[in-house]
Amino acid sequence: MSETGAGAALSSRPMTSPALTLVVGSKNYSSWSLRPYLALAHTGAKFDEVVIALDAPDTAANIVRHSPSGKVPVLRHGELTVWDSLAICEYLAELFPEAKLWPEQRAARALARSVSAEMHSSFMALRQHCGMNLRARKPGVGLQAPGVAQDIARVKALWTQCLEQHGAGGPFLFGAFSIADAMYAPVVTRFVTYGVELDARLSAYRDAVLALPAMQAWAKAGEAEPPVARYE
Repeated sequence: MSETGAGAALSSRPMTSPALTLVVGSKNYSSWSLRPYLALAHTGAKFDEVVIALDAPDTAANIVRHSPSGKVPVLRHGELTVWDSLAICEYLAELFPEAKLWPEQRAARALARSVSAEMHSSFMALRQHCGMNLRARKPGVGLQAPGVAQDIARVKALWTQCLEQHGAGGPFLFGAFSIADAMYAPVVTRFVTYGVELDARLSAYRDAVLALPAMQAWAKAGEAEPPVARYE
């Protein structure tokens, strides 16, 4: 367990606030864990972190100690437990309104929620054939599998739509960083791992996500983890 306090200047929570603990899976592979980590880091709040190694003999037992669903990630806030990546992100948006995790303008916020929900429920072919592996470089692997090209095309179309309609104020999908960027960050890493070609605008977006201090810290920790054969 280690304490993280990236961007602590954003936080205005009193010192007596209940402690925040984020329980995640192996950082090199756990795409679902990365999403709320980026959102929580963006708030600037201090939090403890529990990393559970995936595919180990005691993985299931260790997860059940923290998670009612038997899955990671899980956020503990005092006596409250929140599970599921998108639910955690929504809770953080309510807990830290000053972090502006959703766009302020209503139409932009509706689109951001729509693309986030689509990421949460879709792109099964991309998930199956191009799993997150931060340290790997496998150009072209899995890209010809059924449904993967369609998933990639849909992601590109979504990114383009968001950037064209709402991205003028900054490098992210809605200008400033939002939950939508956290939800698509694992796809950004997949596009690097598997060598997916992007146009100049989408390449700039990819690079902005990869340059986030929290993303770099996560990737550094993930690359230092021992490999898990099942995911390699």
